[in-house]
Amino acid sequence: MKRAVTVLLTATLFAGTAQAGDILDKVLSDKHVTVATNSEYPPASFLNASGEFEGYDVDVAREMAKRMGVSVEFMNPAWEAITSGKWGGRWEVAIGSMTPTPARAEVLDFPAVYYYTPAAIYVHEDSAYQTIGDLDGKKLGASAGSTYEEYLNKTLTLDERYSPAFDYKSSPGEVRTYETDTNVMDDLRLGDGVRLDGGISSVPNILEAVGANYPLRMVGEPVFYEPLAVVTSKDDPEFSALVGETIESMRADGTLVSLSEKWFGTDLVTAQPR
Repeated sequence: MKRAVTVLLTATLFAGTAQAGDILDKVLSDKHVTVATNSEYPPASFLNASGEFEGYDVDVAREMAKRMGVSVEFMNPAWEAITSGKWGGRWEVAIGSMTPTPARAEVLDFPAVYYYTPAAIYVHEDSAYQTIGDLDGKKLGASAGSTYEEYLNKTLTLDERYSPAFDYKSSPGEVRTYETDTNVMDDLRLGDGVRLDGGISSVPNILEAVGANYPLRMVGEPVFYEPLAVVTSKDDPEFSALVGETIESMRADGTLVSLSEKWFGTDLVTAQPR
């Protein structure tokens, strides 16, 4: 089945080349795709000890490129640069665990959701806070331009086609923004209340930090569930369609589930959020 899907995709890809948009034409001509991701978001994407990209997002991107018959290169731009939609031809795809929102959909395309993650609030392990409500009026940190920042500011709007309903359970007194989630955790690990009282990130990211000996613990239940999508620009619908078809072929033959189990230890692809 996998071979049949691959052959079908390849045939479709080359059959449409003559009418392809600029991005698809360039990728096929160069036999190369550049993918933007995030080097500070383990286990989804990060730099290993050798300075090479690893993680779930990275493996998804590599398999996508393989099925498209092209090589892949990774870039690590600022998150705000990716969400702005002003890519300027620097990369063709972003695979960095981005949540589709109506605001982002105005400047970006989301051809495929490829997994879900719960988002949670966390504190220093020595903190006395036991519930999310205990943190009302306190200083919480989040990565700038993220859905986590929007959640803390109570401005988060998720696409109802992908996302279960949620409530705002947190009312921080101050929201401090950082370049990455890891920077938030670095400030919180200095001690309870030294710079922050808590932070917010994905559960896999928090557990990865705890496994790396960060003195953190989660508080309460997840506050919302994020559908995470592969992202393209709005400049070439044909290229977006090919990316979506390729990712869906990876879902159909079980590749996405296998990669999720490899990196997260569980199936975050077909397990629906509750």
